[in-house]
Amino acid sequence: MSRAVLLIGSSSPIGAAIAAAFAAAGDRVVGVGIDGDHGPHLTEGLALDASTQEGADTAVSRTVERLGGLDVLVLAAAVMAPAPAHAATAREWHRGISNTLDTAFFPARAALAVLPRGGSIVAVSSVNATLAAPWLPAYSAAKAGVEGLVRQLALDYGPRGVRVNAVSPGMIGNHDLPKVAEGYPLGRVGRPADVAEAVLYLAAADFVTGVVLPVDGGLSIASPAAFLRPDLRRRLLGEQEPDLPGA
Repeated sequence: MSRAVLLIGSSSPIGAAIAAAFAAAGDRVVGVGIDGDHGPHLTEGLALDASTQEGADTAVSRTVERLGGLDVLVLAAAVMAPAPAHAATAREWHRGISNTLDTAFFPARAALAVLPRGGSIVAVSSVNATLAAPWLPAYSAAKAGVEGLVRQLALDYGPRGVRVNAVSPGMIGNHDLPKVAEGYPLGRVGRPADVAEAVLYLAAADFVTGVVLPVDGGLSIASPAAFLRPDLRRRLLGEQEPDLPGA
């Protein structure tokens, strides 16, 4: 049966891939983006500020009006603006938190009033919630907040039959980045379609809730030694790099 999906953050490459994946599955998608871009896979595109209660309420009500209900909410909006903590202004900090954490909370708040039993919320988090990267204090803090929010909502609304989960992507790009990919056990960085596939799984998995699913090619399981070149690993570990079968 076709599902009614509200996608917050539909303008980004990850958002566009998520919209395409739901559409390919036969679902109808209302997307909320900065410019309200009506992409080819959206039933409707809305230009709204989902970081506010008013904007989020409008997004949900418009979705219910257009699609006849709401089955799945996807929270994929975020802003990554590198800035060292000692130099970040209050405005930059609050903007980073608002555009990542508020755009998760307020749409979820509005959706929980209308999601039926069996409804699903899937948030797009980041490995930066648990693995620090240079100069991203607001982004990392906000993504950690998103994961805490996911667990809390999963606990509180599970008895109503609403599931809440998240995916946690590593580096995502549309092109191969060989030097970066060396540190990934699967040997490549992620693509937007990888994230979309995981989002669709969590949206449909009816006995999974409160989970943060890594979509990072194994990045989050690797020790620092995994990022060294093979010759440096041999020097550090004092052993020969083995040849893998089928490599």
